[in-house]
Amino acid sequence: MNIPENKKIYFASDQHFGAPTNSLSKKRESYFLQWLDKVQKDAAVLFLLGDLFDFWFEYKTVVPKGFVRILGKLSSIVDQGIPVHYFVGNHDLWMKDYFETELNIFVYHKPKEFIYNSKSFFIAHGDGLGPNDYGYKWLKKLFTNPIAKRMFQALHPDVGMRLGNYLSKKNKFISGDKESVFLGVENERLALYAKRKLKEKHRDYFIFGHRHMPLDINLSTKSKYINLGDWVSHYSYATFDGNNLEIKIWEIN
Repeated sequence: MNIPENKKIYFASDQHFGAPTNSLSKKRESYFLQWLDKVQKDAAVLFLLGDLFDFWFEYKTVVPKGFVRILGKLSSIVDQGIPVHYFVGNHDLWMKDYFETELNIFVYHKPKEFIYNSKSFFIAHGDGLGPNDYGYKWLKKLFTNPIAKRMFQALHPDVGMRLGNYLSKKNKFISGDKESVFLGVENERLALYAKRKLKEKHRDYFIFGHRHMPLDINLSTKSKYINLGDWVSHYSYATFDGNNLEIKIWEIN
């Protein structure tokens, strides 16, 4: 796909709406809605790289209460003809087909590669990728096990959502390893993962979320690792105008 003139691709990740509570995340939601208003004006494509909500679980006929304005705005963007791609994160591992059937959003549970203007983009949320972090990787396998999901689904939604929200906020294993301190290129798991994938095949950009830090790291003279940061403390995002990819900070009014 070639990006039309005066259009951009937008990338954002890790909004964690609902944290620490639904009411206390309302202000952050309003900032994100302002940003989506901007996106709607000149976006060719929108990528959301997971953890839009701090906890999300879809029962067969029930989805979490709240976030109507966010979902409505995303639906409006799609209805305008702007494709929205969503990569499932570690706080919404249990996403099923609601985004796809109700909002017409493309949903991915694994990394995926895209080509725009002859540039290659390797995109994923980022949880469980890279070396070590074995505790989280084990827990992720447990949480995504079909039997475990059916057992959780058997809980009444009021009980299940209360338990899920509690664990999402209290259990560090669910969040994985995402300290807010830069560890150096040689210790950043996603940078190491990107370097390993780069040996297999060239990609111009490796774009991840999860780390909650805006990062722009050169992997080689022609390849970059980009981490999008978050909308918890950084309000960061990235744009690609067909030639250059930049990390930006949304100015809060």
